[in-house]
Amino acid sequence: MRLWLISFTQNGAALCAHLQNGLTALGHRCAGYAVARHASAAGLLPLETSAQEWAGRAFSQADALIFVGAAGIAVRSIAPWLRDKFTDPAVVVVDDQGYFSISLLSGHVGGANALAVEVAGLIGAQPVISTATDGAGLFAVDRWAARNGLYLSDRVAAKRVSAALLDDEPVGFVSDFPIQGELPYGFCADTAVRVGVCVSLDETRRPFDCTLSIVPRVLALGVGCRRGIAPETLEERLQAALESYSISFHGIAEVCTIDLKREEHGLLEFCRRHRLPLRVFSARELAQAEGRFTPSAFVSSITGVDNVCERAAVLGSGGKLVVTKQSGDGVTLALAVRDWSVTF
Repeated sequence: MRLWLISFTQNGAALCAHLQNGLTALGHRCAGYAVARHASAAGLLPLETSAQEWAGRAFSQADALIFVGAAGIAVRSIAPWLRDKFTDPAVVVVDDQGYFSISLLSGHVGGANALAVEVAGLIGAQPVISTATDGAGLFAVDRWAARNGLYLSDRVAAKRVSAALLDDEPVGFVSDFPIQGELPYGFCADTAVRVGVCVSLDETRRPFDCTLSIVPRVLALGVGCRRGIAPETLEERLQAALESYSISFHGIAEVCTIDLKREEHGLLEFCRRHRLPLRVFSARELAQAEGRFTPSAFVSSITGVDNVCERAAVLGSGGKLVVTKQSGDGVTLALAVRDWSVTF
């Protein structure tokens, strides 16, 4: 995680520096700050703005904020920047004596609960977790989804799933993918219940009156395109294909193509807009993909391989095609899904 830490007292600065070192050793990327008069001695960056301005920058650049100081300072600092639990970064507060590590904001989706426990382990503090499902020892669907990189389609439905569990109301669980092991306590495979979770690439599927759709990011998008293609054209062709096959855009994990297209501006811009990695393969690698593909003599004459989009999708996913070659407006695309199963 990208962590920004801030402290306000001499003792807090020392603790902040200790946390920065410990969290860095655990693999986090840390930036530690202290008020100017304590920063140098602790080896921290000097705070040159107000705590509120610092928090505003951190909200846009960091995955989590750690305040070493009073909870009131943290609350007033982050207040103007709060949006919702699905986009706010995690916020943890540690008192400057190191007694408590408090998960203040985005406990599940943002990961503040887990971070508070991690911080507590570094300094021997007591973690303070106040989210209701954790307190009751219940499965937290939003935390599970965040931990596994899954997309939650409906914030209201996510809250209703948690509320049903807390009220001891059975919650349904269905999946288009294999389920490993038993369902968590409170869940059942009965579609006759009122509230439930549906794991599917089709986020419009509604087996329950109140359905929380969860989309796994397990698709590789294979793309072939003419030179100079506009990103908008690619988006339009992709959206048409997704609608035809009832597949959510949120299931796409990466974009794959031939190495001849590694510098294609429209393709790179599409990936940038949607924060998708671009993976390229040589013609030789594409030719080694296993399966039956739609051949094109023209594509073979240009690229050295008879099909780019389908072969790239299969190589990228390591799985099988779910959308075969779609062509139009100078774009060819295909989608393949990797083997994946639901685990808790």
